Amino acid sequence: MAHPASAAASRGAGLLAGTVMDRRSFLRIGLSAPLATGIAGAARAQSALPEIVFLGLATQEADQPQLGAFLGGMKEQGLVDGQTYRLVEFHARGDAGAAQRFIAEMVARKIAVFLSPGPAVARLLVRSTTLPVVSVGLPSVPGDLFATVARPGGNLTGFSWFGQELSAKRIELVREVLPGLSSIGILHTVTDPVYRDWGIQTETSAREQGLRPTRLGLTSSNPDEIVRLMSDYAAQGGQAVFVVYDFLTRSTQDTIIALGDKLSLAVISEVRSFVEAGALMSYGADTLDLFRRSAGYVARILKGEAPGNLPVQFPTKVEFLLNLRTARRLGIPLKETLIARADDIVD
Repeated sequence: MAHPASAAASRGAGLLAGTVMDRRSFLRIGLSAPLATGIAGAARAQSALPEIVFLGLATQEADQPQLGAFLGGMKEQGLVDGQTYRLVEFHARGDAGAAQRFIAEMVARKIAVFLSPGPAVARLLVRSTTLPVVSVGLPSVPGDLFATVARPGGNLTGFSWFGQELSAKRIELVREVLPGLSSIGILHTVTDPVYRDWGIQTETSAREQGLRPTRLGLTSSNPDEIVRLMSDYAAQGGQAVFVVYDFLTRSTQDTIIALGDKLSLAVISEVRSFVEAGALMSYGADTLDLFRRSAGYVARILKGEAPGNLPVQFPTKVEFLLNLRTARRLGIPLKETLIARADDIVD
């Protein structure tokens, strides 16, 4: 439910491209004066709670699994939305300008902590504010986002999901699932340096293992761009597409899966959600577990710890998933020994 004050401010700041959600506010226009006064008092009391802002560049629908995992982690910490803190969520739908304007509004409100799904929005935040930031999906090596893994410094900490480090093992599994594979497309966002680097690393891993890689660089979430890239690749004899999990591919998951089916391309991903939606396989960190764990860092920051003193953490769970329905539809025979090695299957 949209918070009236936040929604109004968002409209004034030109944030119509995004979606603002305040889960606990229930003030309504047109209430009788005594009732409105009582509810306004409750809203003022509620506003004294520390505000945690989830800021995603994807759509609200794409962000919900991650947000749900975080909220579950907060309950494990003994923290409940509307009782011990107040959650505000914003989903920019790929519009970095809208996210930037929303950040300015939240900085003016002096919120307690930003939760960032991915390096692109983390980069926007560290360039815009000194308020604490917890990010999931950081690179695993120091760079412009943090100084060292053990002591990030500045106002950011969080979790890496080994996006590029697992690329060699992922390609190895792809070649086992598709033993006749000779080429692979790599679909990824090129507007963010981290996701661009992950695409380059996947290309390198594919080439080192004897595959002919073709990078399919996304610049927007426009379905027409995805259709063009995947259709051109299929027309060149492409057999499979690996999808780097970023804010654009997450927002367009259903389009990618549907096109893969239409073009008879095996879709490979890093994450469970793609396989559950119809991709052939995935191998990567359990990202929802990382969002659950991120609640622990948010709780520590709320108690006064500095994010720059909290080390960047890494995945403790890596998953290999197969979709047997998709394999049958594409006519791909899977060895029983390979199926037995999967951590989970969709059938």
